Amino acid sequence: MTQSTLQIPELIRTLRKRMNLSQEKFAAYLGVSFQTINRWEKGRATPSPMAIKLIELQLRQMGERGADLLEAYFEE
Repeated sequence: MTQSTLQIPELIRTLRKRMNLSQEKFAAYLGVSFQTINRWEKGRATPSPMAIKLIELQLRQMGERGADLLEAYFEE
């Protein structure tokens, strides 16, 4: 993951909103608890490497809608 002006909480929140998912549904999608998503969005916890990989895959599948976030966080 590259350095970015955006932080992990902003990435999580922005992606979730672009997918039109509640924290609960986004948590189910990633296989984590609602509380985990809440902690990520508040900056109290960091996603695991596996969760980061799932987020990257989701951004790639979103094509143009996820391109800016993909570039900001995952491009070398």
